[in-house]
Order: sequence, then structure tokens, then C-alpha cells
Amino acid sequence: MTPEQNKTAEKMTSVKAAWDKAPAGPKKDTALKHYQAAEKANTAKNDAETNKELDAAKHALS
Repeated sequence: MTPEQNKTAEKMTSVKAAWDKAPAGPKKDTALKHYQAAEKANTAKNDAETNKELDAAKHALS
């Protein structure tokens, strides 16, 4: 894995942990949609899109 891929993997883990701890509600639902889009982008090896969706998920939880 490249350093960029490692950062993305760490970010996914971090966002998933934050999502797991978040209380149920519309913010969590929105964050889940972004997280799932990030997983799909990550599978397609699109780091830019993955990071964009992870940032959106993080923002939705805040």
C-alpha cells in the first residue's frame, strides 16, 4: 500500500468508529450514505472520491 492508501484506510477506520458511536438520527443516516459511497469509491481505487465522501460523512456527524 502507498502512504496515501494507508492514510485513506486510517481515515475510513476513524470515520467508521465515529459513526458507530453516534446516536441514531438523521445525521447518522446521512453519514452512513457518505460512508457507503466512500467504500464504493475505495473499492474502485478512487482515493480522491473516497476522501471527499469520508469528509462529508465526518461533517454530517459534527
